Amino acid sequence: MEFPIFKTKSEDGRKFNLSDPKERQEYFALKAGPEIEKIKKHIEAGNTFIAYLMGKKNSGKGTYSKMFAEVVGSSNVDHFSIGDMIRDIDLEIKDNVRKEELVKFLEKNYRGFLSVEEIMDILKNRSTSTLLPTDLILTLIKREIAKRDKKVIFIDGFPRDMDQISYSLFFRDLIGYREDPDLFVLIDVPNSVIDERIKWRRICPECKTSRNLKLLPTSNIKYNPETKEFSLLCDNPECSGVEMVGKEGDELGIEPIKERLEMDEKLIKQAFSLYGIPKVLLRNAIPVDKANDNVDDYEITPEYRYTWEDGKVKVEELPWTVKDDQGVEVYSLMAPPVVVSLVHQIVDVFNL
Repeated sequence: MEFPIFKTKSEDGRKFNLSDPKERQEYFALKAGPEIEKIKKHIEAGNTFIAYLMGKKNSGKGTYSKMFAEVVGSSNVDHFSIGDMIRDIDLEIKDNVRKEELVKFLEKNYRGFLSVEEIMDILKNRSTSTLLPTDLILTLIKREIAKRDKKVIFIDGFPRDMDQISYSLFFRDLIGYREDPDLFVLIDVPNSVIDERIKWRRICPECKTSRNLKLLPTSNIKYNPETKEFSLLCDNPECSGVEMVGKEGDELGIEPIKERLEMDEKLIKQAFSLYGIPKVLLRNAIPVDKANDNVDDYEITPEYRYTWEDGKVKVEELPWTVKDDQGVEVYSLMAPPVVVSLVHQIVDVFNL
């Protein structure tokens, strides 16, 4: 399974701060302006599509789809994850009014080998480690789509099991009322990148904003002279500089989810081998020896290191290198160049 390197390097020498929304807009105009306009016109003419996002856990599926919406117009694009959908249903079945609405929908739309009563028992007593039956998932996705206007939809977390791969090929027909073309968006991210994202993740206990001590710091860094450790202070004005904390278990990195990552890898390979459905291939990392010819330096994810000097925190920024799953030294890419690749490939898929 080969994910090609997509070249985003420009010749004019301009640099952009990709964390700044205004500069990011200028970046996209330079790197994919004509292609973005083609997609906008295509969508505005009523030509929407459904994309199944497939990538390992914490591979950036939500980030890429939401940034795509930022680029082509958020009013025309929607994203939802199967995990969020199921968690919302957990809340629904505890509310009598919403539970009754769910039961009526299942009675009208569900086709399978379970009674509605059995389904409700499964939902009520399910564990987070147990996958729901595929025919039920399909029905619930149909319900989720029905809540939305006709838009481009990125579905995150389906297919999630081997049998769901083949179901996804016919999902457009199963939906029935929606004749949109569909495609797979397959994302390749080294396990080492996911590991670092988890280990250094920090969460604001008040606003729940997620940042990363090593890869995505806030503007305020705190140093504790007793422990000789650095920490992030939330820069949301409403949080008054509260210290951000790691989630329990994050220090273990990918260790607790290794089986999940292996299954995700198998699913991606299975989807890659299928005929009859277009595929967009996105890679998060680029070999160090090929970076200079293909990407600009500001498109590479930086690593941040901290020192305490003269009573102040000094921040050093440098390119972040890791080993990919084959042991090759690579740079991880920022989200915008990956989205540039997504834009260009979608234009190719639909011959715009």
